[in-house]
Amino acid sequence: MGTRISRTGRPLLTTLSGAILISLYGAPPRLAAAEPVQPDAGAAIETESAAAPADAAAPAAGDTDTLGEIVVTYRQSLVKALEAKREFTTQTDVIMAEDIGKFPDLNLAESLQRIPGISIARDAGEGRQISVRGLGPDFTRVRINGMEGLSTTGGTDSSGGNNRGRGFDFNVFASELFNRIEVHKTASAEVQEGSLGATVDLHTPRPFDFDRFTVVSSGQLGYNDLADETNPRASALISNTFFDGRFGALFSVAYSDRSLTQEGASTVRWDNGPSSGGFSPTSPFAAANLPTTFHPRIPRYGVLEHDQERLGITGALQWQVAERTLASLDLLYADFDAKRTENFLEAVSFSRSGASGKPQTIVRDGVVSSNGNLVYGLFDDVDVRSESRYDELTTTFKQANLNLDHEFSDSFRMNALIGHSRSDFDNPIQTTITLDRANTDGYSWDYRGNDRLPAIDYGFDVRDPANWNFANGLSEIRLRPNSTANLFTNQQLNFAWEAAPSFTLKGGADFKAYKFATFEARRASEVSVPNLPAGTSLSDLTRLLVFGNNLDLPPGADTSFLIPDIDAFARLFSIYSGQGTFTVSPSASGAIGNNRQVKERDRGGWVQGDFETSTFGIPLRGNVGLRYVRTEQESTGFAVINSRPTLTTVEREYSDTLPSMNLAWDLNDDLVLRFGAAKVMSRPGLGNLTPGVSVSVSGGNRVVTGGDPFLDPFRAKTFDLGLEWYFAPESVLGAAVFYKDIESFVQTSRETRPFNTSGLPVSLLEGTGASPTDDFQFNIPVNTPGGKLRGVELSYQQPFTFLPGFWSHFGTILNYTYVDSKIQYVTSSGANSLKTDLTGLSKNAYNATLYFEKDRFSARLSTAYRNGYLTTVPGRNNNDIEGTKGTTNVDFLATWKMNEHLEFTLEAVNLTDEYNDQWVSSSGDRSSVYDHTGREFFIGVRLRN
Repeated sequence: MGTRISRTGRPLLTTLSGAILISLYGAPPRLAAAEPVQPDAGAAIETESAAAPADAAAPAAGDTDTLGEIVVTYRQSLVKALEAKREFTTQTDVIMAEDIGKFPDLNLAESLQRIPGISIARDAGEGRQISVRGLGPDFTRVRINGMEGLSTTGGTDSSGGNNRGRGFDFNVFASELFNRIEVHKTASAEVQEGSLGATVDLHTPRPFDFDRFTVVSSGQLGYNDLADETNPRASALISNTFFDGRFGALFSVAYSDRSLTQEGASTVRWDNGPSSGGFSPTSPFAAANLPTTFHPRIPRYGVLEHDQERLGITGALQWQVAERTLASLDLLYADFDAKRTENFLEAVSFSRSGASGKPQTIVRDGVVSSNGNLVYGLFDDVDVRSESRYDELTTTFKQANLNLDHEFSDSFRMNALIGHSRSDFDNPIQTTITLDRANTDGYSWDYRGNDRLPAIDYGFDVRDPANWNFANGLSEIRLRPNSTANLFTNQQLNFAWEAAPSFTLKGGADFKAYKFATFEARRASEVSVPNLPAGTSLSDLTRLLVFGNNLDLPPGADTSFLIPDIDAFARLFSIYSGQGTFTVSPSASGAIGNNRQVKERDRGGWVQGDFETSTFGIPLRGNVGLRYVRTEQESTGFAVINSRPTLTTVEREYSDTLPSMNLAWDLNDDLVLRFGAAKVMSRPGLGNLTPGVSVSVSGGNRVVTGGDPFLDPFRAKTFDLGLEWYFAPESVLGAAVFYKDIESFVQTSRETRPFNTSGLPVSLLEGTGASPTDDFQFNIPVNTPGGKLRGVELSYQQPFTFLPGFWSHFGTILNYTYVDSKIQYVTSSGANSLKTDLTGLSKNAYNATLYFEKDRFSARLSTAYRNGYLTTVPGRNNNDIEGTKGTTNVDFLATWKMNEHLEFTLEAVNLTDEYNDQWVSSSGDRSSVYDHTGREFFIGVRLRN
């Protein structure tokens, strides 16, 4: 049999990360010393298979199970990841499959947060998106098997809602589907443009990764202590080669079913006394109307229930066409189905203008704190609402890509890739129904005992159907089906010529076509509801919801309340018939702005030289390159022309020339000094590129959002300097400093003012229940100069083999990241506003893992911390900024290996039951969202042949 060619164009058995798959699936002894895979196609620099000293990968005696001659331990996976990191010229971090399989990670984002510089944002208790070195999800490109892709799904409003942007939702995928993750923090010409933060490479296994028939399976049963539900998870992989190893096939599948509950309190932000027309002038407590006094806009208790089903499938075929030619086909399918209910008991008067809103509400008594918060208030004429929302959400992701690797000679090789990916998010049912009670007396809130979880007295029995109304013009039935599609087509052709033993010239061309399209439909009037038929009462259309069993609620707080039974309403009124008053249309006033699309066609070419030389006798390896890309953009949306919404398409083009350089000096056998510099770019957010405008009204939440298809991309100059000291086997002590000069930036200016002052036609409000004099929040994207971002990463990894006896079986992985930035924010008029941090940036973040490995037992405890970060600048509703408090997540995993084929696992996730704590105002620290999802525990079994 001829030598197989890897995706890097190098002999397969010297490049595939055998130890990764060994640790998960087993493999023959001759793969035990395989070299880690290098980055992009053709990107590898030829090296010997062992970069570290021969004893660097050898665990302490007695620490491992031996399957034949193959060592399968967590420590071994760390060694292989460390070797791969050392061999990269760029600033790159690697996670091998053993890390993912062994960490208590619900998805890929949970695994990525273990890497220095990466923090994650969660939805429904699990990681959804990542930030890298202070730059948010829209600045990070994700490639799957070498091809760019984008998966999006829908979250709660407090965690970003439906994703209509460029940020990758990692919770679509099961981590079991992947065998390696690489995070490239510095740019090189051979890596496609589009990232200011990092390029994340996700890799699925291939059949030629194994030289024998391989079968692996695992099953877990989980339990959530807040939902009191059990959650199954399972995965399996089968792989084999045929025809003397010249053809291979692999199939893997992963499935999980997850139920959880999210409980807490929220306010939909705070606003000041004069907002929405101010409180009634007859209010005895006059201080409530001061511009320095702030109150909750929609104070409420909430219970959210999530049911999630995740299915992932990978397939791979490889054919060794000839000795120097290898064809590889990678297939990926993911289906993420969710059903979510959101139930709130809330007061809506405080965010409404007009005679029936805040101006009608009387403040009987109150207490204002030193930072201007109305922490206690007693009110009359308050409108109280019970709101229930039900969503059915599905994300389907499909990707197929074909790679062809061919060696024309020992020194000249080619890689070609063609592929297509599609992510379809569908939210066919998004239904909200409200029950209302107008002009309630004796309503109160009290934050004095707990500034996050108030005592709310609604002034009546919230469990009695006779105390509620379902009335036309007051209550609402919202039907808002929506969808989002993201399509990529990639074509790449790359060449590499080893012109000399120490120099390789590379180059290539690539083409990428991308299309984003989003759809939404609504009723013509959401406040038009039918009367209850004779003989039907609200007791037939409601149910009791138990609340706060796991919250430290103040004494006397309601622990159950009446909510609409959406299924009962649907049966009674046929709300999904699509007929009559329940007809939904994309041309409805509140929906029209969310019917838009963006198309991009990117053509690029690149050239790069990889070299090995020496400076002053010090070995130096590196690359210098140049990438040119031209972007053709076409944006379509409903613009207001002559006071009428008109479907409009705007086209534009722009180009970027992006030089890059990466250097790595091997100062001695243990020290590596790295330097990187590059110009980088990231395209504007998709929602900002629409030529149109959207109007959204949900109860007291009123927003107008505009776009600008002529926004310039984000552009920056980046510099990195790092030093790594491999001071002992399996060990590293590293430090890196990074600097980004962001020359062009896109931010959203925000302003609150009456709708009738905007110049937009009043017809955009038809059917929303809002009036032209209501205050709306206006969001407009604008280009600004940007600012500086700088930071430091520190990392330490070592097994404690230097300690005696029992203690020698321990080890640790630690990292810390500090990031600072100053961005000049502007007002809606373009005047300078605040100069502060980037949104999504945590100044301080750390990860710590303490592990133990001996014989058949291993365990580890992991902690991930990020401190508070800003989410919205400038803030809304007269607040300067908005943000999220810091989080500390603690996870645990223990494994017992019965023998070489069978092992048992115990996992615990979110042991501290961390709360999601969102706030507004730098001085007031006013709670916006405060909820939690509970702890999760899993027991499992793994089988391998």
